[in-house]
Amino acid sequence: MTVTVAVAGASGYAGGEALRLLLGHPEIEIGALTAHSNAGSRLGEVQPHLRALADRVLLETTAENLAGHDVVVLALPHGASGEISAQLPERTIVVDLGADHRLASARDWDDYYGSDFAGTWPYGLPELITGPTTRQREALRSTTRIAVPGCNVTAVTLGLQPGVAAGILDTSDLVAVLSVGYSGAGKSLKPHLLASEALGAAAPYAVGGTHRHIPEIVQNLRAAGAIDVALSFTPVLVPMSRGILATATARLAPGMEDVSDIELNALWSATYAGEPFVEVLPTGVWPSTAQTLGANTALVQVAYDRKARRVVTVTAIDNLVKGTAGGALQSLNLALGLPETTGLTTQGVAP
Repeated sequence: MTVTVAVAGASGYAGGEALRLLLGHPEIEIGALTAHSNAGSRLGEVQPHLRALADRVLLETTAENLAGHDVVVLALPHGASGEISAQLPERTIVVDLGADHRLASARDWDDYYGSDFAGTWPYGLPELITGPTTRQREALRSTTRIAVPGCNVTAVTLGLQPGVAAGILDTSDLVAVLSVGYSGAGKSLKPHLLASEALGAAAPYAVGGTHRHIPEIVQNLRAAGAIDVALSFTPVLVPMSRGILATATARLAPGMEDVSDIELNALWSATYAGEPFVEVLPTGVWPSTAQTLGANTALVQVAYDRKARRVVTVTAIDNLVKGTAGGALQSLNLALGLPETTGLTTQGVAP
């Protein structure tokens, strides 16, 4: 089985990471590579680490250049995927790494993005809880359209959803603070992203309920069983190139105040038993982004802060792998009828 894959937006971080993972997939052949401002350049000029593709010329991002492939990966800015995906055949599997097709609510899209609503595709988080015995992976088998989650969304969702599904968390009072690597801000040149500004500094952004990942997290927690969801969400850029460390907390539901850390860990562990890419660490062991670099791994821990009366979850992922390109490939494997783990690793890179 050989599957041809075109990648639009191949010059960006997400597109480059998708290509890095696709190069290691035994069933995939890489076809057309496209870009916008970098069209006409060789890939090696903008992605010098991808040596196997260094001489490939980047084409303009058009439906014509993307046509004729089994799979098209769209690593485009938010608002750009809807128009081009609408021109691609239904039989082509389209994997959108942007936000255009993630949200089910047109009103949420309008509130947070403001452009035309492109519609909703099957959501590319296989581990998402969708019922007492079901996960989102069932909706991804044999689909031809996949909306890949936001990276921050993946981390917060995986941290909180076991307690939500079990009914032990009060979802009306959720707080999430995330340390995020600078690749999460994209590759565009902006003054606050320069090394002279970023090194040695931590900087919050999209504060006060304005971050576009908020409605997506709320949507996921509702899928897991929450009814009333209120989330305070604050991401903070920290001086590392990649990675997310998400600390998400919640009050316990009434009557659950005597729960122990061991019991919480057992619940979270049971929820993710058998999941190849989500690991709940032993009680008292906390995740670090360093343990997930380059891997399609989410490491999770949970504890109960009795003085604050809040459950604390900490989740570490590589924002470009499990948070974006790895999660996309995981979902694509399901759509192709391949083992979910094909071409993906849980082994990180150190130091």
